Amino acid sequence: MYKTIMMGSCIAVQGLFLRALENGKIAIKVGSKEFIGVPVESYSKQA
Repeated sequence: MYKTIMMGSCIAVQGLFLRALENGKIAIKVGSKEFIGVPVESYSKQA
């Protein structure tokens, strides 16, 4: 299953879902790299 994560205020990454972490973030895989970030569904931009 593909998921999209936010890695900063303007950087989004989409890849294959690997696992959910205890802090609410998720890990995804893009090619041979792994990225960890906040799922877009629960992302809210801080003012």
